[in-house]
Amino acid sequence: QVQLVESGGGLVQAGGSLRLSCAASGRTFSSYTMGWFRQAPGKEREFVAAITQSGRSIRYADSVKGRFTISRDNAKNTVYLQMNNLKPEDTAVYYCASSNSWRVVITTTSFDSWGQGTQVTVSS
Repeated sequence: QVQLVESGGGLVQAGGSLRLSCAASGRTFSSYTMGWFRQAPGKEREFVAAITQSGRSIRYADSVKGRFTISRDNAKNTVYLQMNNLKPEDTAVYYCASSNSWRVVITTTSFDSWGQGTQVTVSS
């Protein structure tokens, strides 16, 4: 099982940008589909973005399409989430997760390992 540690969260004004990173332990990072999810207070955890092992297949939630970019560096065992034009409704704890699927998957049950999360707060 892979261990995941997120970083890069913080407080930013609306319209600003943040880049989240998720560092994975182990030598098999390149065999996992990776995803980002978020959970706002009182709400269920929701899908944000996912990327397959090679990076060829990527999928975004409609709410972040055109503003967020997911990428990965298999040599560094790291997946990133570049977040631009942030909105107050993007405020949440952001989690990265890994999946053994070879396809892009978007449900929480498709992911096996989770990080501890990093807080993103967007002020208006």
